[in-house]
Amino acid sequence: MTRSSIAVLALMLSSPVLADPPTQVMNITREGELKFAPSKLVPGISQAVISGNPAKPGEVYVVRNRFSPGTFSPPHFHPETRYITVIKGTWWVGSGPKFDKDATTPVPAGSFVVHHANQIHWDGAKDEEAVVQIMGVGPSATIRVDEAGRPKDN
Repeated sequence: MTRSSIAVLALMLSSPVLADPPTQVMNITREGELKFAPSKLVPGISQAVISGNPAKPGEVYVVRNRFSPGTFSPPHFHPETRYITVIKGTWWVGSGPKFDKDATTPVPAGSFVVHHANQIHWDGAKDEEAVVQIMGVGPSATIRVDEAGRPKDN
């Protein structure tokens, strides 16, 4: 073993083992730990709850949604304001009760969107997977609408 090899080995053995800070200080969720579940409403969309409970009144929640290529949500609204960061790909958004994929606006990764409460919109991915992270205060819901903008049964 060379002197430099011994020095590198000694440095590796003397370096502290890195550990996460205590959970009372912070919680760390790594991407590989997220558990995505398929959407009950739209095939091709999956969601992972990162923090909080979207169904619980007054609770701040953070969820991450993945849209498979070619997947769009139908026109809908949410009763709460949502704050969305595009993490991956291009997310396409549109508004109003009539779905028209050609009338969408591209929102690239790194962008931020605010969905205002009770405003009808639709969104999704065209040619590539899109991943968005959504924050809001529960209770959250997705209310689908017909072409006249009236809520319909999910």
